[in-house]
Amino acid sequence: MSDTIPDRLSVYPDSPYFNEEILSRGIGVRFKGEEKTNVEEYCISEGWIRVSVGRTLDRRGRPMTLKLKGPVEVWFKDKADA
Repeated sequence: MSDTIPDRLSVYPDSPYFNEEILSRGIGVRFKGEEKTNVEEYCISEGWIRVSVGRTLDRRGRPMTLKLKGPVEVWFKDKADA
């Protein structure tokens, strides 16, 4: 298993940015200095995250998301962080 964090990652299996191995290891995301737990997708180089908004679903049955722009920090969570 590599220690390289991908530039872009999604939680949806049908996305080309999905990586089950990395997601199962655990990823922490900090956006504008605040840790987020409801991130659906992120891109470090472009500086954005997609977060779920409430309980509303889109036409595919997924949570509605909002794209937020700003500085993104990502790290692998240790067992102690969980």
